[in-house]
Amino acid sequence: MKKVLLPLLMLFIAVSVEAQNLQLHYDMGKGRSYMTSTLEMFKTDKWGSTYYFVDMDYNAHGVDGVSLAYTEISRGIKFWDNPFEMHVEYNGGIGKNKDGSSYRINDAWLFGGNYTWHAKDFSWIYTTEAMYKTIRGKNTNSFQLTQVWTVQFFKGKVTFSGFADFWKEDNNFFLNAPLGTTTKFVFLSEPQIWYNVSKNFAFGSETEFASNFALHKGLKACPTAALKWTF
Repeated sequence: MKKVLLPLLMLFIAVSVEAQNLQLHYDMGKGRSYMTSTLEMFKTDKWGSTYYFVDMDYNAHGVDGVSLAYTEISRGIKFWDNPFEMHVEYNGGIGKNKDGSSYRINDAWLFGGNYTWHAKDFSWIYTTEAMYKTIRGKNTNSFQLTQVWTVQFFKGKVTFSGFADFWKEDNNFFLNAPLGTTTKFVFLSEPQIWYNVSKNFAFGSETEFASNFALHKGLKACPTAALKWTF
């Protein structure tokens, strides 16, 4: 549940933009059935843009309370009048096991750039990112490619948005595969569809399509039912 505000990057060519929303998702994926909240913020200034989101899972996999917290924060930097930005980003988080012990979601730093295309009326916005990635304790030299989009339908009543990430990461432990199974690449995409009841309130759905991600080898799809409030 992330990056759906990133295509707004182009808007600060003309105006200063600030947007923040809170999403609540019920995860209906196989073996999941838990709630996730997402707080997302995007803000521009004369030097570029700042974006972050915080995901929190609740009562997942038999763990009481907050079972996982994960964040991404990025900074776009530009001193020129065109759609390209330099990009720096941090990803990381922490989770809790059933026995009360905790684990770290590998810290990652990313450096690169992004470029945005958009319709004249901003009815569609598309951003592509190419980044060098370093993952603590795993892959010092890696990469990530990211695509982000937003498309408005029916005079803004319906929004189709989302992102797709593809990156290099060595993984050797999966709950659904024999010991010794290894993979080198991860794919993650989270398209969302929203019906905008008003400028503040929307309801909709997100589906997480992931391969070799979150201890699952191969492709897995996990849909949600969701509400969103935009501040």
